[in-house]
Amino acid sequence: MKKYLVIGNPIDHSLSPKIHNYWFEKYKIENSIYEKEKIEQKDLPTIYEKLKNGELAGVNVTLPFKKSILPILDILETSATETQSVNTIFKENDKVIGTNTDWEGFHRSIEKTLLPNKKNLDDKNIFIIGAGGVTSSIVYALKKLGGKIFVSNRTQKKVEELKNLFPEINVIKWGNKPPRCEIVVNTTSVGLNSADKIDLDFSDYNNNELFFDLIYSPKETNFLKEAKLRGNKIINGKMMFLYQAAFAFSYWTRIKPDIDDEVIELLD
Repeated sequence: MKKYLVIGNPIDHSLSPKIHNYWFEKYKIENSIYEKEKIEQKDLPTIYEKLKNGELAGVNVTLPFKKSILPILDILETSATETQSVNTIFKENDKVIGTNTDWEGFHRSIEKTLLPNKKNLDDKNIFIIGAGGVTSSIVYALKKLGGKIFVSNRTQKKVEELKNLFPEINVIKWGNKPPRCEIVVNTTSVGLNSADKIDLDFSDYNNNELFFDLIYSPKETNFLKEAKLRGNKIINGKMMFLYQAAFAFSYWTRIKPDIDDEVIELLD
């Protein structure tokens, strides 16, 4: 039996097993199972050893281990090195390799939503709220798409670390807003609780800007609900999640799964 895992802490909320096990069945990949496991920092070397010896065939990594697992792995692909974040691990030629498919998931979501007839975002200003675990992947994707990137985070140290990775970003002090941005992306966890609100005022953003929240459950956070009421376009993180999962699945199986209605409904 080939065993795959998503590891994190907490992990109960993860819907990754639903998605990957659906694809295993759809593509008739027998004797394969995908599970979730809550671990501690001290367990990361054990995860590495299980990948090395074949007890595990592949692993997804979620918070808070996307960065702390980096030094344990044998090889980092370019996306993992440049974002300093790993969300997918596989073994090749006896080497345990870390890569990042989060950026690809976001990149594909933006392409499908905003760029059906354009090649880039060069004429856009983008405001990113947050500088946590997944933000580096969002910046990495936006660098490839173009546009001017502004970032604000409540904790200044985190945004400074992000600035060290990506000197081209523009840091905005928390509570302030950059020049008018056509795209606003929430990368924080504010919104997982239905009562949570981001304490930034976007009341003047009512000209059909795009608000993107990486959270996909609930479907509409307060951040998105308020943007929608103002007449803006909104996207949640559902398609990004599915695209990053599809890229991970293809690393493990060499099969590129379809994002069809049935798999989309698994997240509803």
